[in-house]
Amino acid sequence: MNMSRDLSDDEDFLELVNIVMHPRQPKVYRERTNEFNKMWSDEEFRNRFRLSKPVVEYVRDEIADEISSESNRNHALSASEMVLLPLRFLACGCFLQTTGDMMGVDKSTATRTINKVTRDIARLAINIIKMPSTAEEIDETKHQFYNISKFPRCVGAIDCTHIKIQSPGGNDAENYRNRKGFFFYQHPSASHDANIFRNSNIHNKFENGEFGNALLLGDSGYGVKSYMMTPLANPQTPAEHLYNEAQIRTRNVIERCFGVWKRRFPILSLGIRLSVEKVEAIVVACASSQYSVFNERCRTGQ
Repeated sequence: MNMSRDLSDDEDFLELVNIVMHPRQPKVYRERTNEFNKMWSDEEFRNRFRLSKPVVEYVRDEIADEISSESNRNHALSASEMVLLPLRFLACGCFLQTTGDMMGVDKSTATRTINKVTRDIARLAINIIKMPSTAEEIDETKHQFYNISKFPRCVGAIDCTHIKIQSPGGNDAENYRNRKGFFFYQHPSASHDANIFRNSNIHNKFENGEFGNALLLGDSGYGVKSYMMTPLANPQTPAEHLYNEAQIRTRNVIERCFGVWKRRFPILSLGIRLSVEKVEAIVVACASSQYSVFNERCRTGQ
């Protein structure tokens, strides 16, 4: 029996021939444009990224140490590019592939950048989204709420909103479906607005009297407390009707806030097509960015 072997049948030899005949093509980097330096007006920039340049620069500077690359190897993204990429994703609510194409990066790079930067922006929430803490801040907040509809001692309005997500899958998927039929972001055990509030730090602070005689305004889903004022179910007297009118008008700021928030970042209403583990960072990052806009307007007096 002839035990010789034809080299043409040798898989290793064929693989070597393939490498020699078809060498790996050099990696081609897409050209990226500097979005800050483009000849866009402030309005055009805001339409694309939903934030003004000063606010984006503020957010970038706050997280620059966490996101900046230590080298320029592999055509690394700059800090500005790393912030603008997820903002474009939040502004459009589009697919990761589309976002990467628009910003000149691969889908995998877009995915990593969005996950990284949204988590870093979300960490800013602890210093941006907060209740008044000093006596001066509490008094100023009371004054601002009083100017809306003459409701005294109010330092906040509370409500909840649903953030649309894709089905999380698994045996617990139906726990995330709301009464309107779509899946939304929540903890499976948090089935009611009042339950969410009872498990919050704000609730504990009011229970401990940290806000003094200050009041919160909520809808009828929240239980009445010494610090929680809700509408009267069946107002009879002129004073009761006046109370309800002032309470509802003052509380309306939180409903308008949700509306503005979702219009600024359409991904919150169109639906977040990411795993539940990544949704929380997206939501908090959007909230941090929204409050950054508010703080910038307060600083500039706009």
